[in-house]
Amino acid sequence: MSTTTKPVNQKAWFLILPVLVCVAFSAILPLMTVVNYSVQDIISPERRVFVGTEWFAAVMRDSELHEALLRQLGFSLAVLGVEIPLGICLALAMPAQGWKSSAVLVTVALSLLIPWNVVGTIWQIFGRSDIGLFGRAMLWMGIDYSYTGNATQAWLTVLLMDVWHWTPLVALLAFAGLRSIPDAYYQAARIDGASKFAVFRYIQLPKMRGVLMIAVLLRFMDSFMIYTEPFVLTGGGPGNATTFLSQYLTQKAVGQFDLGPAAAFSLIYFLIILLLCFVLYNWMQRVGTQKPEVTE
Repeated sequence: MSTTTKPVNQKAWFLILPVLVCVAFSAILPLMTVVNYSVQDIISPERRVFVGTEWFAAVMRDSELHEALLRQLGFSLAVLGVEIPLGICLALAMPAQGWKSSAVLVTVALSLLIPWNVVGTIWQIFGRSDIGLFGRAMLWMGIDYSYTGNATQAWLTVLLMDVWHWTPLVALLAFAGLRSIPDAYYQAARIDGASKFAVFRYIQLPKMRGVLMIAVLLRFMDSFMIYTEPFVLTGGGPGNATTFLSQYLTQKAVGQFDLGPAAAFSLIYFLIILLLCFVLYNWMQRVGTQKPEVTE
C-alpha cells in the first residue's frame, strides 16, 4: 500500500513579508550602518579612513564609560529590587473581581499612559521646593532637598520617578498571573489549613514565575536603556550623578560628534544588554525549576 505525503503550503510565509521588510528597515539596516561606522574614522562626509578595532579598544579604556556602566548597573538593580516586590504586593492587595477590580486596574495603569518626556517634566515640577508638592514636603520635614544640587538626592529622585512610572506594569503582570491560578489550589490550601504566607510561597509565587520573568526582563532592559526621564529631570547632573549609559552615548554621538567611538560603544552597549539578559534569564529559569521544600 503506497502512501502519499500531502504537500506543504508555503504561501503563509508571504503574510510575514511586510514584517520582515519593516524589521529590515528599522533594525537590520541601521545596525549594519553602525557596524560600518564603528570601524572607520569619519573625517568628513566624503572622507573616511578604515581603523579596524581601534575605536573599540579606545572605548573599553575610557574611564568615564566604566563609571557610567557601574552607575547604570546600580540603578537597574535598584529598580528591580524595589519595583518587583512592590508590584507583587500591589497585585496581592488589588480586588480580585467586581467593579472595584476594574476601577483599581484603570487607576493603577494611568501612569503607564504618560509619555516619558512628560514624566520627567512632571517630576521636575513636583520636586521643586517652591511650587512642587514633594519638594515642599521635604522642606516641611526639615530635609534640605535639592535634586539639582545634591548628587545622592538626584539619583534617588530618578529612582523614585522610575518606580512611580513603571511599578504599575509589574503589578498588572503579577495580577494577571494571580488571576490565572485555579481556585482548586486555594481550596486545597484552606483544607490543609495553610497560612497566607504558605499560600503565597507554595502556590502564588510559583504560579507567577512566568509573568514575573517577563516583568524582570522588561524592567531590566528598559531601565538599562533609560534616557528621556533623567535627561529632562536633571540633565545628567549634578556632575555625572545621573549620567547613564544612554546619555553617555548621546554625548559621544551628538555632543562631540565622534561617530566612530559612538558606533563602537553602541555595539558594546547592545552586547552588554544581550549578555546580562541572557544571564538573568537563565538564572531565573534555574531558580524556577528548583522545587521548594515543604515543611510539615
